[in-house]
Amino acid sequence: MSRACIIAGALFGATGVMLGAFGAHGLRSALDDRSLEVWETAVLYQLIHALALLVTGTIARSASTRALSITGSAFGLGIVFFSGSLYLLALDGPSLLGPVTPLGGLCFIVGWFALAWSAWSTRTT
Repeated sequence: MSRACIIAGALFGATGVMLGAFGAHGLRSALDDRSLEVWETAVLYQLIHALALLVTGTIARSASTRALSITGSAFGLGIVFFSGSLYLLALDGPSLLGPVTPLGGLCFIVGWFALAWSAWSTRTT
């Protein structure tokens, strides 16, 4: 689990930087200001949660718990649902993707609470 979180975090981090650069340079003239703002929000949340996956994977190397497994899965799904739907919506994707974005946000929230629970419930010496 720790290895998967670290790999996912690294890949989401790399693609987040790539998508951020693409938005800043490749989409600047193609999208209106609102769509660019949506794109930037997607990049921001992807990068934040890529780092959170790296932290989760690092913690799991010394104390692998069910809560940390939930944390990693929730952060990964959150990136896909939240950021992924925002990327598509910014590019004029189907409006039916709108309800997917809050589902991704819920995944992020679950991930943060699971991380807190893991810290709370794990005994250290």
